[in-house]
Amino acid sequence: MRPVLLLVVAFTAHVSARFTPDWTSLDARPLPSWYDEAKLGIFIHWGVFSVPGFGSEWFWWHWQGQQPPDQKCVDYMSQNYPPGFSYPEFAPQLHAQFFNPEEWADIFKASGAKYVVLTAKHHEGFTNWGSPNSWNWNSVDTGPHRDLVGDLGEAVRNRSLHYGLYNSLYEWFHPLYLKDKKNGFKTQEFVMHKLLPEIYNMVVRYRPEVIWSDGDWEAPDTYWNSTELLAWLYNDSPVKDTVVTNDRWGAGCACKHGGYYNCEDKYTPGKLPKHKWEKCTSVDTLSWGYRRNMKMKELMDLPTIIKDLVQTVALGGNYLLNVGPTPDGMIPAVFEERLRSVGAWLEINGEAIYASKPWRVQTENTTPSGIHLQSHVNCKSDSFSLVQVTLLGDPKPLPWSPVHPNAGLTVLLPELPYTPAQVWTLKLEDVQ
Repeated sequence: MRPVLLLVVAFTAHVSARFTPDWTSLDARPLPSWYDEAKLGIFIHWGVFSVPGFGSEWFWWHWQGQQPPDQKCVDYMSQNYPPGFSYPEFAPQLHAQFFNPEEWADIFKASGAKYVVLTAKHHEGFTNWGSPNSWNWNSVDTGPHRDLVGDLGEAVRNRSLHYGLYNSLYEWFHPLYLKDKKNGFKTQEFVMHKLLPEIYNMVVRYRPEVIWSDGDWEAPDTYWNSTELLAWLYNDSPVKDTVVTNDRWGAGCACKHGGYYNCEDKYTPGKLPKHKWEKCTSVDTLSWGYRRNMKMKELMDLPTIIKDLVQTVALGGNYLLNVGPTPDGMIPAVFEERLRSVGAWLEINGEAIYASKPWRVQTENTTPSGIHLQSHVNCKSDSFSLVQVTLLGDPKPLPWSPVHPNAGLTVLLPELPYTPAQVWTLKLEDVQ
C-alpha cells in the first residue's frame, strides 16, 4: 500500500501549491495547454469610439486629450456636430440595434478561430457590461441598454470557443486616475475604488479564459497592484485553472512578465522566441475600432493574413486577428468575408496549424517565385530517408529527391489548385 500512499501525498502537495504575489512565482505558472493549441483568435474592438468612427479608437484622446489636439479630429467635430458637443454624448448613439451575438459567433466559428477576445473596457472607460463601478458609462445604463459582454460570451461558448476579455487598466479622463497621476502614482484611489473592484466583478461574473490587459504603461505594476491581482486570478478565481494573461501589467512588464507575451502591437520576432507569444493585428491596418471612411487598400487582403498567420505559428506564436464592428452592431461585410475565407483555408490546412510545434527550420525561401508553401512535418526524426510528401487537400504522394548533404529535399510540384489565399501546405510524414 505504500506506493499508493506516496502517490496521494504527492498529488495533494501539487494541488495545494499556491502562487505568491511576486513575478518570480507568477512567471513560473505553466500556461494552460488550450491556449497554445488554439493558435488563432478573433479580437473585437467595440465601444463608444465606434460611433464617431473616425481616425481610430483613440479618437477622444486625439480630439481632447493630447496637446496640441489632432486637427483632423477637431475639424471632423466642428464640421459634423454642434458647438459644445461632448464625447459622452456619443454613448446614446451606440444603439447596437442589429447586434446578433449568434450571428457573430457563427462568423467566428466559421473563421477557424478557437478563442474570441472582446473589449470589456477600452481607455475611454466605457464598459460593455453593467459595471457597478462605471455608473451611467456602460452599455446597460445607456446606448444599447444591453449586456454586450454577457450576450456574446454565451453565444461564443455555445460553439465551444474560448472567451476572453480585453480590459484597459487606465482611463484617460477618470478623475481618480488623474488625481493619482498628479500625485506621481504614490496614491491608489483609482486602483482601489475603481479598477480592482471592477476587474474582480468582471472575472466572477463572466469567467473569461483570457484577460487581455492594456493601458498599463504610464505607471509601474506596483501602482496597479498587478501581482496581487494575478495571484488571486491564479489561486482563487473561478477561472484559476484555465485563464491565460498577457504581459501588459505595468511600465516595463511587456515582453518580460505575465503569461504569454504581446511585447507590442503587431509584434513579429525575427527568430524563434523562448517564451510563448501572441501577435495581435487588425484587418484594418489603420485602426482597431470601426472607421466610417476605411478604404479597401487600407485593409489586409487574404494572402497577407494567411502568410502572417503561417509565419506567426511557425515561430511558436498565436495569431489574434481584429475586426471593428459598427455602432449598430454589424461586423462589416468585408471583415466577415476575410474571416470566413481564413476559415476556408484552415478547413484544408488546419492540420498544419492547430496544436503544432515549431520545427528546427521556421522559414524557407527557396520556393519558386510567386508560390508560397509551408511545411507540415510529421516525422519522428530529421532523416528524410523514408518520407512521404503530399499536398494538404490532395492525398496523392508527390515525387521528391534529397538535397545532400542533409540539406533538405526538392519536391516536384503539380499544377497547384487555385486558392484565394495563395498559400499551400506540404505534409511530410514517415511511411514506416
